[in-house]
Amino acid sequence: MSRIGQTFAALKAQNKKALIPFITAGDPGRGMTVPLMHALVEAGADIIELGVPFSDPMADGPVIQRASERALANKIGLKDVLAMTAEFRKINTTTPVVLMGYANPVERMGYAVFAEAAKAAGVDGVLTVDIPPEESVGVADVFKAAGLDPIFLLSPTTPESRVELVAAAAGGFIYYVSLKGVTGSANLDMDEVAQKIATIRRHCTLPVGVGFGIRDAATAEAVARIADAVVVGSRIVNEIETSPESEVVSRVKTLVQDLRRGVDAASK
Repeated sequence: MSRIGQTFAALKAQNKKALIPFITAGDPGRGMTVPLMHALVEAGADIIELGVPFSDPMADGPVIQRASERALANKIGLKDVLAMTAEFRKINTTTPVVLMGYANPVERMGYAVFAEAAKAAGVDGVLTVDIPPEESVGVADVFKAAGLDPIFLLSPTTPESRVELVAAAAGGFIYYVSLKGVTGSANLDMDEVAQKIATIRRHCTLPVGVGFGIRDAATAEAVARIADAVVVGSRIVNEIETSPESEVVSRVKTLVQDLRRGVDAASK
């Protein structure tokens, strides 16, 4: 069982849900990412989603786009992201790390080369937004052979027939995008989210994480009542963007602690 699988199994045994915060590697500075990763864990993160900066994102809203721009201005590339993960692993050998990004940097490195390098660095899962399951034949196998969980997205517009296709290819967990649109979009319809999760679970035994639109403890609690994991990105990245650099780590830690309280309240 992968580190991601072990984490979800341990949480389920405790009747708890996972909190998965997202940050962009290299934002706001090259030396900030590893301290931020450790702060996320200290604040209650169960899995870390680490964004690989990319110049032409298609799923990211303006907040995360700006984070990628800042990271690219800091000369952060895929090899740097792997080095940051390896540095994090010198202290933390248990918290799963999922890389989230786009196919181009991985394809340029070569899927097999990337998979081996990612595993050696301590990466546990990979979510490449623009590699849908229909185009992942071979790629997902390369990832799985290296011990990496290939994670896929489902959305409100995904037909039930396609849920089966994603379930067959995926590992680790399913990431359900709860809103039509990009990251940082509008308010959640919890009834609609609950119905879609029920559909996903009819075809898939993997845990289901929900992201997009989660901004505070209240929305985190509401999502945790119906999902296995709560994914928070834009709200955290916005905190990074608007905080003085000397206060970034402490402010992010305070925010994630509040989100953790919300997630845990769903289990009480």
